[in-house]
Amino acid sequence: MSEAVAERLVARKDEILERLKALLRLPSVSTDPAYAEGMKATRDFLLARLREAGLTDVRLLDGGGQPAVTGAWMGAPGKPTLIVYGHYDVQPPDPLDLWQSPPFEPTIRDGRLYARGASDVKGSTLIAVETVAAFIEAGGCPVNIRFFLEGEEETGSPSLRTLIERHRDALKADAVLSADGGRASTTLPTVNVGSRGLTKLQVALRTASKDMHSGRYGGAVRNANHELARLIATLHDDHGRIAVPGFLDDVAPVGPRERADAAALAMNEAEFYGAIGAAPYGDPDLGLRERITLMPTIEVNGMWGGYTGAGSKTVLPCEAHAKFTMRLGPGQDPARVQRLLRDHLLARAPAGVALDFTEQDAGSPAFTLREGHPLLAAAERVIERTTGRAPVRARIGGTLPITAIFQEMLGLDTLMFGYAMPDEDVHAPNEFFRLSSLEEGLRGWPLLLSELGKVPPEAFRS
Repeated sequence: MSEAVAERLVARKDEILERLKALLRLPSVSTDPAYAEGMKATRDFLLARLREAGLTDVRLLDGGGQPAVTGAWMGAPGKPTLIVYGHYDVQPPDPLDLWQSPPFEPTIRDGRLYARGASDVKGSTLIAVETVAAFIEAGGCPVNIRFFLEGEEETGSPSLRTLIERHRDALKADAVLSADGGRASTTLPTVNVGSRGLTKLQVALRTASKDMHSGRYGGAVRNANHELARLIATLHDDHGRIAVPGFLDDVAPVGPRERADAAALAMNEAEFYGAIGAAPYGDPDLGLRERITLMPTIEVNGMWGGYTGAGSKTVLPCEAHAKFTMRLGPGQDPARVQRLLRDHLLARAPAGVALDFTEQDAGSPAFTLREGHPLLAAAERVIERTTGRAPVRARIGGTLPITAIFQEMLGLDTLMFGYAMPDEDVHAPNEFFRLSSLEEGLRGWPLLLSELGKVPPEAFRS
């Protein structure tokens, strides 16, 4: 039946492409309140599509932030129940002047669909929705389905824990299939087995009670921007190694399997850096793949202070700010990592410099799908069947908060089975999704659901 469903989906791919374009036209930016109408319109679109497809219990799940969209099909007694995860929110489109076509007007060029959210992750999310819809139309799914389409992934899923506590009834399942978490290579078939964790911190640094005239006070009063820059410079050595005491102590050692998988996906450093116009950087004792997928990071995502408008203003700023994100390796605890960064900055702040910290959220640890898990075994069979090659196992450098949080709170493991490619400029201008990936996903998802329908429900928990 899966083959027939796949053929039916591929025959309708033009219709599905038009539906994807309609979804991409809805500006669902979760971090900016100015896009509230776009967020609501996107939820309405998904609710309508799930109802049209024949799912029941279609509704919103509220956790105090952006609601999630859910719907269920429970017509396969004795078969596994899978949560199908996707997210409908997208990153801000800025800077707008770097887009070759409007970010919320889907445009096809050279076999690519350009739009904000095309790759991350509306393309793969719609593939999952359309696959389930096609199975229901054909008589029923090989597994039971509960959709969980989140609206806060791009802001770190801050209300996810509350949402789970409030709506456990809608999240009873045996495992999770995620449309997020794309492929690790444009040339080799891959399957994702883990991701880094994430936590965030913001700091405000103050040196005086007010801004001052730089001619009258310069040289006698600390400049907040200068002090913040000095502190940030202590976070890494000249090679980019993290220099915060204790930060790396809990990172699980890179094992032989991880090294072998990284070697199988070895990257051409000249091509990697050439494509982004950057110079080589990072721990010289690690390979590029290991640096961007296995090891933790501390990044300053934004810093500001003083006058940043047009022209100049001879001000000596009294306050400066920075936003940090930390990607976490296996074994690291988000709360401990935040504490270590705070302690490091406080210990190095000179007299007369005050620091005030704001925790952005609780964060989420790294995730690993265990060896021998039926989700992993099924995915590897499907990928080999559709590509003719056994997939290489890969970890992703990004973070999908639901993987670790669902595992912690619900005891559910997640398979990341997205069809985005690593070069599709997610979070940047001119994001795109390959049209070929649409057809590949419409063939792969039916096969995966059928494979998982052969697995006894209890096997997912062993």
